[in-house]
Amino acid sequence: MSNTAPTINTNNNDSELTTNDYDDLDYTALTDVLEQTVFENFDDGLYIGMMSGTSLDGMDAVLCQFLSDNDSENTQQPLQIIASYSQDFPERLREVLLALCQPNGTAALTPNFDEPNDLTSELDWFGWASKKYSEFTSEVVNTLLQQANTDAESILAIGCHGQTVRHRPKSGFTLQLVDANIIAERTAISVVSDFRRRDMAVGGQGAPLVPAFHKALFSESASTRILLNLGGIANITVLPANDDPVIGYDTGPANLLLDAWAKQHIDKDYDQDGAWAQSGQVIEPLLNQLLEHPFFVQPHPKSTGREDFNLSWLQAELQAFDKTATDKRYSAADVQATLTELTAISVCDQINQFINNQEQSCVYVCGGGALNRYLMTRLQAHLPHWAVTTTADLGLQPTWVESVAFAWLARQTLMGETGNLPAVTGARKGVVLGQVCFA
Repeated sequence: MSNTAPTINTNNNDSELTTNDYDDLDYTALTDVLEQTVFENFDDGLYIGMMSGTSLDGMDAVLCQFLSDNDSENTQQPLQIIASYSQDFPERLREVLLALCQPNGTAALTPNFDEPNDLTSELDWFGWASKKYSEFTSEVVNTLLQQANTDAESILAIGCHGQTVRHRPKSGFTLQLVDANIIAERTAISVVSDFRRRDMAVGGQGAPLVPAFHKALFSESASTRILLNLGGIANITVLPANDDPVIGYDTGPANLLLDAWAKQHIDKDYDQDGAWAQSGQVIEPLLNQLLEHPFFVQPHPKSTGREDFNLSWLQAELQAFDKTATDKRYSAADVQATLTELTAISVCDQINQFINNQEQSCVYVCGGGALNRYLMTRLQAHLPHWAVTTTADLGLQPTWVESVAFAWLARQTLMGETGNLPAVTGARKGVVLGQVCFA
């Protein structure tokens, strides 16, 4: 076998292998060349990360570059955010997505005059929403690139989580609505999606996946750090100061219930700064009743979503409370205050299991809930020995953490690196996540 390595031409993202004699091809040399060219490029290239979470308030997208170890030695974060962009969902798409998140939720939907009249089942609406979601996602990508003055050929991949419409880890499945084919075709960029199901194939919950990214970017050998994501659902990542395994799991509802209650009663998409909640009084007996939800006492690893916590569940709880309450005089603002306290207590009860009250460190909050000042004060009240701040103090704005995480996960996929943490998801082993739809 020849010792001469084949040549690889990577101009214009096209790889061409040439050799005079394929019988004499040195495959060991070929592997070495690939590792020195293609994978190195995957390591340092540009990625787009996209996320639309449980809150269903819109799509967040970031254009970023992950720096190699040598490039990032003297920087706080081994990444560079080049551009970011957010866009609210079209109202009709959001309506259908919300319906799909509830079992049989599409039964009340009827096609508009400009929609196909054969949308008669949940599967029909799933297909329609998948197409519309992917077209919307493509528009967000193209707008991001235009604002960043960057062409599609410069992007290695888009990491797109898709919209979770059903998450049933106990039944062994999860559904993220997205069509990567449409996004790849309309953006001319390869797309990595379907991140969760490979973890579930090896016995994991398929969630949360972001703790692996937290570990890569935020771990600190000198102190324990806790990352708290306040999206529609709240989840924590415990990054120990030593070499102990990372711990991460969902703790319960966050913006999901707060936003739904605000929309219903003050016709606002969210409670700005938590001001409406702060104007109310916590209903202690109702709070204790809500805390009896079985999810709160389940051992980790665990994950949850709209299947467990939703407006219908809350309304049923309120009806049950009214039947037993001796004093039924409470306002909608009091319920909002109670829901805020539900999030704060369910989060902090979990965090307090992993912290030493004599240890001085921080809880770093990310997600939309980091902008809720009243919720942040309630978290601090329940964690008096630790500072409660945001990931901005770690160099990454709290609203962009999850989007960057899925850019990082796409990079892991292209590099053939594992993207899950078995100690977090409960998987039997680490695996490469995601499927690639090449442009």
